[in-house]
Amino acid sequence: VTLNGRWAIVTGGGSVIGSVIALGFADQGVRVAVCGRRAELLEQTVEQIVKSGGSAMSVPADVTDRGEVERFVASVVNEWGQVDILVNNAGVSGRTPIDDPDDTRWLNILDVNLTGSYLCSKVVLPHMKEPGRIVNMSSVLGRFGVPGYAAYCTAKHGIIGFTKALALEVAGRGITVNAICPTWVDTDMARQGIEETAAILGMSAEAFRTQAVASVPIKRMAEVGEIVALTMYLCQADAASITGQVINVCGGATAGSGG
Repeated sequence: VTLNGRWAIVTGGGSVIGSVIALGFADQGVRVAVCGRRAELLEQTVEQIVKSGGSAMSVPADVTDRGEVERFVASVVNEWGQVDILVNNAGVSGRTPIDDPDDTRWLNILDVNLTGSYLCSKVVLPHMKEPGRIVNMSSVLGRFGVPGYAAYCTAKHGIIGFTKALALEVAGRGITVNAICPTWVDTDMARQGIEETAAILGMSAEAFRTQAVASVPIKRMAEVGEIVALTMYLCQADAASITGQVINVCGGATAGSGG
């Protein structure tokens, strides 16, 4: 079963995970629209897709700005007529200790991760018909807490609640909504988290990375390809009865936490 001939939007399409998801869709014959804040990274994704024989477009947009989201989605719909798949992948992280007097980072993390997923879903859904698919990127930090990362944990827990509620709301329309919770993946965001936490603990980034990987039962980080494969599957016709689900890609890291 393939996704050939369908139309997909991937937010955060210039990031490592977003770019590879977009390429994965294109390999299956999906036309892909990528959005994000950094136009140059989006263009790199589009260029890779076009070189491999696929069809793609990019529109720089801030997912926290409803007007920009509406403009982006309108440009996609004007070009293609509909949207079959939405992957809410845009995200940012960072430490937000509760004694930090500046709320800017807290607000930005919630806006990009949670409100961005809400706005994109809200604007896309009027153009999505059966068998529509929405995949939201949460995190294992949506399953448990980590000191100093309250904003990111809050946003990712929120995505899980949003996924479950929205899945029930649109189930009668033949649209599924699911969330993926990756553990550490070797991306810029993960490296930022490793470096920040290592500095707080007074250890090298490499030493903390080794410690973090050791805490995963399978003793390695998740691979981007594993996230992509699950995303592709959830968008297949074979996954039509899977909705409102939150799937961990964590190497067993949440198995003992009740998550």
